[in-house]
Amino acid sequence: MKTHYPSKGKAFPLQIVLLVPFLIQIFAAVSLVGYLSFKNGERAVNDLAEKFIDRTTEVVDEHLKSYLSIPQSLNQINADAIHSGILDVRDRQTLGKYFWDQMQAYDLTYIGIGLTTGEGLGAARYDGKTITIDDWTAKLPNNTFTYATDNQGNRTQVNARWTWNNFSESWYTQPIAAGKPIWGKIVTANLPTGPYISASASRPIYDSQNRLLGMIATDIHLLKLRDFLRSLNISQSGEVFLLERDGTLIASSVTEKPFVLVNQQIRRLKAIDSSDPMIQNIARHLQTFNGFKSITQDTDIKLEVQGKRHFVDVLPWRDKYGLDWLVVVSVPEDTFMAQINANTRTTIALCFGALVIASVMGVFTSHWIVRPILRLNWASKAMASGNLDQQVETSIIQELNTLSNSFNQMAGQLHESFTALEKNKEELEDRVEERTTELKNALGELQRTQSQVIQSEKMSSLGQLVAGVAHEINNPVNFIHGNLVHVQEYTQDLLAFVQLYQQYNPNPAAEIQTLAEDIDLEFLQEDLLKMLSSMKVGTDRIRQIVLSLRNFSRIDEAEFKRVDIHEGIDSTLMILQHRLKAKPEQPEIEVIKDYGNVPLVECYAGQLNQVFMNILVNAIDALEENNAKRTYKEIEENPSQIKIRTSVVNSTWLEIAIADNGVGISPELQQRIFDPFFTTKPVGKGTGMGMSISYQIVTEKHGGKLECFSTPGKGTEFIIQIPLQLKVHGVV
Repeated sequence: MKTHYPSKGKAFPLQIVLLVPFLIQIFAAVSLVGYLSFKNGERAVNDLAEKFIDRTTEVVDEHLKSYLSIPQSLNQINADAIHSGILDVRDRQTLGKYFWDQMQAYDLTYIGIGLTTGEGLGAARYDGKTITIDDWTAKLPNNTFTYATDNQGNRTQVNARWTWNNFSESWYTQPIAAGKPIWGKIVTANLPTGPYISASASRPIYDSQNRLLGMIATDIHLLKLRDFLRSLNISQSGEVFLLERDGTLIASSVTEKPFVLVNQQIRRLKAIDSSDPMIQNIARHLQTFNGFKSITQDTDIKLEVQGKRHFVDVLPWRDKYGLDWLVVVSVPEDTFMAQINANTRTTIALCFGALVIASVMGVFTSHWIVRPILRLNWASKAMASGNLDQQVETSIIQELNTLSNSFNQMAGQLHESFTALEKNKEELEDRVEERTTELKNALGELQRTQSQVIQSEKMSSLGQLVAGVAHEINNPVNFIHGNLVHVQEYTQDLLAFVQLYQQYNPNPAAEIQTLAEDIDLEFLQEDLLKMLSSMKVGTDRIRQIVLSLRNFSRIDEAEFKRVDIHEGIDSTLMILQHRLKAKPEQPEIEVIKDYGNVPLVECYAGQLNQVFMNILVNAIDALEENNAKRTYKEIEENPSQIKIRTSVVNSTWLEIAIADNGVGISPELQQRIFDPFFTTKPVGKGTGMGMSISYQIVTEKHGGKLECFSTPGKGTEFIIQIPLQLKVHGVV
C-alpha cells in the first residue's frame, strides 16, 4: 500500500541544513565564549569590588570603634575617680591640671565637668593645638575665664572672658535627664580659632554617697574624622562619608567641607545638598529607598552617576551610648574594568577568527557527509513508492553503513510492529479505564474517611471543652450554693435580732434612726430574704446546666458503659435551650417528651449524644425554615413541636423516636439523607457529614438501625433502634 505525505513547507538541501546550523552553533559558541568571558570578568570585578569595599568599611568601622570609645572610657575613669574621692571637684586647680594632662595624652578637643551648682571647669584644644583651661562660676554674666597654660599645665594669663550657663546647654541637660552615659547632640560654633564641630560623650557624676554632682563630658572634633577618611586609599575616584540618620553629613573623604558659613554662623550640610555629585546622588537614592532611617543592615547598591557605574556599600554604625550613623563607601566600576574590557576585545577578535576558519572547514565536511545520505534518500523514496527491494551502497563512514542495514531491515518489520502496537493500545485503554474506576472509588472512600475523622476530632474536642468548663464552674457554684443556706440562716437571725432590738428600744438614738432611714431598713428586711431565695434558685439553675453539660460530654466516664439514655437526651436539650426558647420573631419551640420505662443501656454514651445533637439540630433548622414562611399569629395557632418518644421493643431493643412538624423531606432526598457530603442547607451552614456519621455510629458502632420517615409539609421522624446490651467486640 502506498501512502503519500503532502509537503508541509519549503524543503532545504541537506548541505544547507548541515552547514547553516553548524555555522550558527559556531557563532553561538563564539558569542557565548565572549559573553561568558566578559561576565566572568565582570563577576570577578564585582567580587573584587565587594571585597575592597568591605575591607574599607572594616577599616572605617575599626577606626570609629577605637576613636569613639576613648571619650566614653575616659569619662568612666574620671567619674569613678570622683565617686571614690580621688578627684575633688572643689579643688579647681588640681582638677584643671588633671584634665590638662589627659588632653596631652589623648587626641581630644575638650574634657570638662558641669556641676549642679552652675559652676564648672574644663580643658580645651579649640584650635587643635594649644590647650587652654575654662573655669566658670554660677554668677552670670561674664562668669567664664579662659586661661592660657604653660608646659606644666599651670594657668598663666586670662585669654578671654565670656558668659556660660550649664543649665541651658544640651551637653549638660541631656545626660542629666538620661541618667546614664550618652552621646549628646553634635555642637557647632564659629570660634576665632576656626570652625568647631564636635560630638560630646557625657555622663552623670556622683559623690561617694551617690548624690548627683553634675556631669562630665569629653568632646571630639569631627573634622578629625574627615582627616582620617581623606587618608584612606580607595582609588582615585572612590569616596567615603559618614551620615547622621537625618541625612546630615558628619565627615567625608572629599575636599568639600561638611558645613557652610551663613552670616558667620556654621550650618551643617545635608548630604542631598552637597556639591559633590556622588554624595548627592547616593543621598537621593537612599531617600527614595524609604529614607535613611530604614537602613538597618549592610546594604550594597549600584548607581550610575554622570554616565559611570559605581559600587556603593551602606553600613549602619551604632554603639551602646546612642550613636547611630551610616558609613557609605563608593568605588567607581572603571577602577577595575579597564583591563577586563581590553581582554574582552582581544577575546572577541580571536573568536571571530576561529569562526571564519570553522566556516570554511564546515563547507567541505558537509559536502563529504551529504553524498551517502543522498543515496539513502533516493532509496527511501523508492520504498515510499512501494518498491521495498532496495540496496543502499556502502560508504567510508561506518555509521552510514549501519544506517543502511537498519533501513533494509525496517521494511520487513514495519507491518508487524504496527499490528502489535494496535493490539497493545487496546489492552492499555482497557487497563487504564479499569484503574481509573478503582481510583475514583478509592478517592471517594478517602474523602468520606477524612471527613469522618475531622468530625470525630471536632466532637472530641467539643466534649473536652464542655467537660472542662462544667468542671471549672461546678466547684465555685457548689461552694456558693452550699453557703447560701448558712447565709440565709445567719440573715434571718440578724433580722430577728434587729426586730427584737426595735421592740425593746423603740426610740433609738438619732444617728441610728437617720441610718435606718438612709438604708430603708424596712424594705431591706423584706427584700433581703427574697434576694437570697432568688440567688438560691439561680445557683440551682446553674448546677442543673453544669450537670447537663457533664452528662452530654461524658468525658469523665468510660467510653462504653451502662447509662440512663434519658439523661443524654435531656442534656442535649439543655444545651440547645437557647435555640428552643422564644424569640421576638417566633414563639418557643415546644418539646414533648414521652419517655417509657427504659432500663440502663450499654452504649457509647458520648457518641449517642452526638447522634441526638445532629438529629435535634436538623429538626430545629427545619422548624425555623418553616416558621420563616409564617406570621407570628400563624405560629401560635399551629406551634412548632418536637416529640421525643422512648420505649423497649421485644425486651431486647431500645427505640428512640424524634419527630418534628416542620417542612418535611421529599422522597427523592430521603434516599440520600445518610449519604456522605449530602446536605440541603446553604453553603457554609452544613458539611453533609452529620447524618452520615450518625448513621455509622448507630449501625456500625452499636449494631442498630437508623431510619427516616417524612411527609413533605407535615414533618419528619427519625427512629433509632439499638440493643439494650451491646457486645463491644462483636460490633465492627
